[in-house]
Amino acid sequence: MAAHGDSEQVRYCARLSYLCLKFTLVIYSTVFWFMYILGFCLLIELVGGITALIFRNKTIEFLNDNIRRGIQNYYDDLDFKNIMDFVQKEFKCCGGEDFKDWSKNQYHDCSAPGPLACGVPYSCCIANKTTVINTMCGYKMITEERLSVQHIIYIRGCTNAVFIWFTDNYAIMAGILLGILLPQFFGVLITLLYVTRVEDIIAEHKLKDGLLQGRRQWDDYEPAGAVCCMCFPE
Repeated sequence: MAAHGDSEQVRYCARLSYLCLKFTLVIYSTVFWFMYILGFCLLIELVGGITALIFRNKTIEFLNDNIRRGIQNYYDDLDFKNIMDFVQKEFKCCGGEDFKDWSKNQYHDCSAPGPLACGVPYSCCIANKTTVINTMCGYKMITEERLSVQHIIYIRGCTNAVFIWFTDNYAIMAGILLGILLPQFFGVLITLLYVTRVEDIIAEHKLKDGLLQGRRQWDDYEPAGAVCCMCFPE
């Protein structure tokens, strides 16, 4: 019967619309999954940076205390050692507040025996690419004045160095975050509009289906076309 055929066509089109929507959402989530994670991380970093800048003094004090505790276990905690060496080299800094924080380490304390006493790690030394690395370049530096050693080791504390870097690159980080979040926002907006449109189409087909079922006159014609073409207009 024609009404039965029209009803099946409506159901098929509704099902096809649902499958198209589902496929689109799967593709969208797959493509932008990495951007979601990266954007979330940058958002946390941005919020954390703003909070740290607002409470700068307390943040600096908190970081300095934690760095000093880490310095105490510098040679026992390999992970902290690698991180601290990396930060001191990349940000050209030494210690938390300044290079004298290394006196908190039992090996670098001036009362300790051995060649490391009153010294700083070689990662605090100003690198010279033309010469061989001298691992003892920080020998007896803790007791010296800042100006007298500034050409040998980094005298700026790593806490201030990181804050300065963050402040200098704040606009760049905000721009990157905005560039990542905007496509995601528009993608979600387009998806919501698409979902609303599909729901309207399904509701319209259901209404037509109800009207077709209420018809009392039936036509013996049934479409014999291919299933893939059922949604094309006759």
